[in-house]
Amino acid sequence: MKQEHKITHVYLMPGMAADSAIFEHVLLPEDRFEVHLLEWEMPEPEESLKEYAKRMIKYIHHEDIALIGVSFGGVIVQEMAKFLDLNRLIIISSVKCSDELPPRMKFASKTGLFKMIPTGLATYVDHFEKFAFGDFLKKRAKLYKQYISITDKKYLDWAIKNMVNWRCDKPDEKVIHIHGDRDEVFPIKNIKNAIVVKGGTHIMIINRFRWFNENLPELILSGKLKNKKKNEKVN
Repeated sequence: MKQEHKITHVYLMPGMAADSAIFEHVLLPEDRFEVHLLEWEMPEPEESLKEYAKRMIKYIHHEDIALIGVSFGGVIVQEMAKFLDLNRLIIISSVKCSDELPPRMKFASKTGLFKMIPTGLATYVDHFEKFAFGDFLKKRAKLYKQYISITDKKYLDWAIKNMVNWRCDKPDEKVIHIHGDRDEVFPIKNIKNAIVVKGGTHIMIINRFRWFNENLPELILSGKLKNKKKNEKVN
């Protein structure tokens, strides 16, 4: 007789301006998990991160869920978690607290330089691919065109402002943090107590999806990696 398992509902939040399509290759066993894809909403003028996270709660329709966020989406899910009773909270290619932000972001926050980022150029993402030289730039341009769904300047200004200005007293001890050792946005040297994916970059949810397919199920169910090696944690 086949044993029936309790279904765990998993909610996935993409990174800044990204579409939920970044999770298209992340496949969880359907007999154990049901996946729900979250999408970005346009923020209200001067809306705080707390207010935005609280507004996103309306898309959560189950209890004891696993909530997973990538990059800035990882910050959002940590704020959402303050209003939810979760079974598991996982962030990928993100930060657990403002202490883990790289120096350049802290400097941008302190000086207000983030306001000078030309977010209006995002509307030209379709043209970037035409003028990209070299295989690396062409591949990266193709990824941006495929997965970046929001180029609205108001959203990008709001998102960047709230990313660099995010403040927290201390990291949530229940957060499971997965991070690549080649993350160019949030360098690993600033990250503490994370599960490290060797060779993983900031977009590893897309190009290292096999690692997640192999390890996410156990992480969601038990909070631990199966066959965990000694060097899979950093402090």
